[in-house]
Amino acid sequence: MSTIFSKIVSGEIPSYRVAESDRYYAFLDINPIAKGHTLVIPKKEVDYLFDLDEEALSGLWIFAQKTAKALQAAVPCKRIGVAVLGLEVPHAHIHLIPLNREADVDFKKPKLKLTKEEFENIAKAIAAKWEGEAN
Repeated sequence: MSTIFSKIVSGEIPSYRVAESDRYYAFLDINPIAKGHTLVIPKKEVDYLFDLDEEALSGLWIFAQKTAKALQAAVPCKRIGVAVLGLEVPHAHIHLIPLNREADVDFKKPKLKLTKEEFENIAKAIAAKWEGEAN
């Protein structure tokens, strides 16, 4: 079975890519709770984050850390919040959410409605900061 995230990784479904390595992929959540809300996933399809082997799990968190730093550099905020829910999509993933207060991490609040251009501009800004981190 192929999840929506696997289809995003394979290019079957378009995404607003933020960063990519041979093993991990980061892209904007299309139903964000904050501007810049990013999902970080392993390319290998594993249902539950804590079912990843140690190497994949630690690699995912290192990739998420670099992505969070780029996100914070591109989207003004006090911190990057982290959430791991994993109930909606059976593919391990980490939510990175720009925060200015704790209430900003509320998955029950109405999702932001952004234009394609807004998504593209945010993704490009984060990707540029991510690439800058590599140097």
